[in-house]
Amino acid sequence: MTSAVAVLCDPLSPEDTAIRLQAALGKGQWVRLLGRDPSADRGSVPPEAVQWPEAVGWPEGPGLVLSSGGSTGGRSFCLHPVGNLERSAQATAHWLRCISIDPTTALVWNPLPFHHVSGLMPWWRACQWGAAHVWLAPALMKHPARLLERSVQHPAWRQKPMLLSLVPTQLRRLLVHPRGRRWLQAMDVIWVGGASLPEDLAAASRQAGLKLAPCYGATETAAMVTAQRPRDFLTGGTSCGQPLEDVDLQVGADGALAVRCDRLALARVDHSGELHPLSDSQGWWWSGDRARLSETAVQPHLHVLGRRDGAILSGGVTVYPPQLEERLMAAARSASLPLGAVLLLAVSDREWGERLVALVRWSGADGDSEVAARCLGGLRALVSDWMPAERPIAWHECDELEPTAAGKWERARWQVWLRSLEAGQTRPCDDYALRHRDQ
Repeated sequence: MTSAVAVLCDPLSPEDTAIRLQAALGKGQWVRLLGRDPSADRGSVPPEAVQWPEAVGWPEGPGLVLSSGGSTGGRSFCLHPVGNLERSAQATAHWLRCISIDPTTALVWNPLPFHHVSGLMPWWRACQWGAAHVWLAPALMKHPARLLERSVQHPAWRQKPMLLSLVPTQLRRLLVHPRGRRWLQAMDVIWVGGASLPEDLAAASRQAGLKLAPCYGATETAAMVTAQRPRDFLTGGTSCGQPLEDVDLQVGADGALAVRCDRLALARVDHSGELHPLSDSQGWWWSGDRARLSETAVQPHLHVLGRRDGAILSGGVTVYPPQLEERLMAAARSASLPLGAVLLLAVSDREWGERLVALVRWSGADGDSEVAARCLGGLRALVSDWMPAERPIAWHECDELEPTAAGKWERARWQVWLRSLEAGQTRPCDDYALRHRDQ
């Protein structure tokens, strides 16, 4: 029977993690990469490592078991033989050659978590290409001046084509800082994925001359399946680019995006270790995203419109919280409101079916209740002309509100937080009138 092991990914020592991963793969094992909280005791073992199931009926390794948000919500695990990762790296190398970059000469900067496909693949690509690779600690990414100071000391700084993968949250934090902007401007390709790229962030990136390559991929596809060329982005392109050489795309009648390629995960793994098919009988994997394809003379361009599984039905209206979150963040920035993060969650409503509740985190309020109250009033004013189904019926301040290191929202986690909060308090009374006026 093929053996399966868990490898803890220590963000403070990714080099050691990489060595342990290579050793396990060299033994033909299936490896599950587990994240570790940087603030946790380095000797602690996550419960997932103890509860790891036996690999009964699995194909021969080596390979990786990678955590995914799942195509229809909820966490799942994808089984990827190493050949999938190799084919993914090969497809990315071909894309680079098409824009006149030799991947073997590249310097790859990697600030993403190793236990996610987004952070695993930059390292894997560099190893396969024979390129240089640099890990960037999460703490360093929050200090642009220190990041630039350390980066310029690398002997290959600006001597090789420099490649970077980011999520939009990281991009925004760096772009607003002069030295962070200088650091970004030194990159030859900046792949941006993990979440949609807000229009204002895209515009600011173009103004700064950043060579962004907005892309689309998933754990199920072993990372990128489309990427926009930097020159197309800089001239105003708004898509996630065209399919890589090994990828076919289609959009169903309901707007669902499907992907077919030779590096789809073999299966999903449940918590008992059982395998479940990922693709349909024609080899298509149906994602949880809505999309459209704009046809060109050569290949279609992919436009991702939002999550299918993130939609709610409120008063007969289909509402997509992620799009509203992006819209509210942009409006708050325009109104100079210090909104650090916002998450819109659905709650049951007897008359409407579901309504939205907002969790918000301020940046710069510093615990000042009067400032926070004024800011909250400003948010309410911003949404006052939205459709009733789109307007939150309650607002809750949440100082710890943050997406994951990969830029994803763990909506199930924050739903638990909201339920525990509401179990001990009713919705704010000043939202009662708003809720009944909306009806």
